[in-house]
Amino acid sequence: MWKKIWRKMELKKHALTAISYMLPLVVAAGLLIAIGNLAGGSVITNYKEPFSVASALLSLGVLGMGLLAPVIAGAIAYSIADRPGIAPGLLMGLIANSIGAGFLGGMLGGFIVGYFVLFLRKHLKVPRWAEGLMPMMIIPLVSSVVIGLLMYFVIGVPIVWATEGMTSFLNSMQGSMRFVFGAILGGMAAFDFGGPVNKVASLFADGLLLQGVKEPEAVKILASMVPPFGVTISWLLSLAFRKKKYTKEEEDNIKIALPMGVCMITEGVIPIAAVDLLRVVAACTFGAAIGGGLSMMWGVASPVPSGGMFIVPAMNHPLLFTLALLIGSLITGIILFLWKKEPTKEEEKLSDKDFEEEFDLSDIKISQ
Repeated sequence: MWKKIWRKMELKKHALTAISYMLPLVVAAGLLIAIGNLAGGSVITNYKEPFSVASALLSLGVLGMGLLAPVIAGAIAYSIADRPGIAPGLLMGLIANSIGAGFLGGMLGGFIVGYFVLFLRKHLKVPRWAEGLMPMMIIPLVSSVVIGLLMYFVIGVPIVWATEGMTSFLNSMQGSMRFVFGAILGGMAAFDFGGPVNKVASLFADGLLLQGVKEPEAVKILASMVPPFGVTISWLLSLAFRKKKYTKEEEDNIKIALPMGVCMITEGVIPIAAVDLLRVVAACTFGAAIGGGLSMMWGVASPVPSGGMFIVPAMNHPLLFTLALLIGSLITGIILFLWKKEPTKEEEKLSDKDFEEEFDLSDIKISQ
């Protein structure tokens, strides 16, 4: 019974549709951040003061990354419920950002509001004169109110509690059990690929850097690169052993995620994680935890809060950092290679499907 309901919901199909819309945004925003960082830019906080082109590009990329949750929520809702789901989906993504739920909260909000809009379309009855208002006013308004309040008061509360609890837990562990501390910080930084858990770990590491404690920054940087490196290693292992683990679209995504990972941009893994969430999140979290624990235990410190592989020479132990990164990435790659299942024919068809409209010009005739 549950399997039939699960198949009927077509969760993976809707997620793949959303990824096809989200991927160009991830690539464009990620490359803008990378270019801005390499050119020495910084995020603009006051637009009244002069700023450089590099800072403008970096700031544009950061703004683009902020659209990930709204875009994936809106695309999922659109895939489920067609045009009436777009506006409520975008709003659920904005709520996910505001409450700190990240792209995972956006996905959840997109699915919930999408199916709620679908329910309203099938069961909500209005007078005949109001039927024309259903898709553009009544359904978007009702679904936004109901699911929006649910996101704010039901889903948001436990997220806030979890965030505060993790911050207190990390503070209590500071200065003791270095490997465990580094493992927890590294696992958190890689867990949701730039989402709220990652933000807690990043803010914690940045706060310690201001106090002169530089080791957590190295863990944060390492953990941000383990997911794209680990996923790439698993793909290379699948090629080496001739075992199909990824669809064609996922392979193309990996080729994009790797260079983004070199620049410490973890979001390139999101399209891959969205298709196989449990395995990818578990493997990336475990690999980053081991790498982060080793980095902390070996006393690797970074004076710079971001920059990826380009700032490794500035660390006190660049070779040890590289070794910890390699170990964490290998662990993630091997776990994914062994655990990930071969894609089904249905998944291959969904991957090969071109979501852009094809135009048939054969029927066009030029009159003389």
